[in-house]
Amino acid sequence: MRRILCACLAAVSLALTASPVIAQQPLATSPTTQQQPQQQPQVVDMDTVVVSGVQPGPGLWKVSKGDHVMWILGTLSPLPKRMEWQSAETERVVAASQEVLSAPYPKVETGIGMFRAMFMLPTLLKAPKIPDDKTLRDVVPAQQYARWQVLKARYIGSDRGVERMRPVFAAMELYEKAIEKSGMVQTGIVWPVVKKAAKKHKIKITEPVLTIKIKDAKNAVKEFAKGVVNDSDCFNKTLDRIEGDLGNMAARANAWAVGDVAALRDLPSQNQFTACTAALTETEVARKQGMHDLPAQMRAVWLKTAEASLSNNTSTFAVLPISLMLAPNGYLDALRAKGYTVQAPDEVVE
Repeated sequence: MRRILCACLAAVSLALTASPVIAQQPLATSPTTQQQPQQQPQVVDMDTVVVSGVQPGPGLWKVSKGDHVMWILGTLSPLPKRMEWQSAETERVVAASQEVLSAPYPKVETGIGMFRAMFMLPTLLKAPKIPDDKTLRDVVPAQQYARWQVLKARYIGSDRGVERMRPVFAAMELYEKAIEKSGMVQTGIVWPVVKKAAKKHKIKITEPVLTIKIKDAKNAVKEFAKGVVNDSDCFNKTLDRIEGDLGNMAARANAWAVGDVAALRDLPSQNQFTACTAALTETEVARKQGMHDLPAQMRAVWLKTAEASLSNNTSTFAVLPISLMLAPNGYLDALRAKGYTVQAPDEVVE
């Protein structure tokens, strides 16, 4: 139940974090065209260039007004799998704060119990699949499918079940496997450490949550399972990123690990998740549930929470994806516009 109804929410988290956090579910109905011979994509395996061992991670961004300060740790996904984050400085700042803020995230409420959800399993199991017993070959353009076959063979293997997934979910499955085989991992490095430190020192933890209430969950799932999702762009951009951006992803992961803020700013960052989010949140069922502007809603929730924390505490510690922080008109720009002083780690003078 939750896996299907949270699909749009998980995709939005990915778009925000370039992370994520990995979504699962919706459809493309691009007409199949005659397959043309084409060059095989050149995919570079980045296993050997991803750093490992103990690494410092980036410094902290400083947001301040008067004598009230918020220290923000910018997170990144993916990160090197074999890296051990040297978190002592972060834990020290957490211990000296009055509150810790997580990144914003969406939460779905369906209003039904587990017993009722069990009766929806047949519909739920069909929702991630392409309707009418079609496969990816039937619903994506032939050139895209040829590229998919090469990448699938490299990163997924012979799994035939993924061929029946709607393009957005097949793309996310491929992305996960490519990241894993490139020596990187998407989650689980930063927030667990910060949360553990906060609990150890009895620091208040606040998680800015955008609650989405699903009205008539049973009908919503049925609509989703039968509906059309325009996810061809999402599928294509995911293939583009895996074919051409694994090197940049590895370089950005390395830059985060060694604390190179300048490199994080300068390295190009493609992001297929915006297209994948749009594919999911612009469906008719998503619009009916108020999900069409989730990124803006989540931004507003976080900014409101952050301002309250800055007002109430002399020191607050926050965790935010760097993609949210550094984007044009992103979270840091919004804080600047509200009169806060924002300094990058390499600008902070202790």
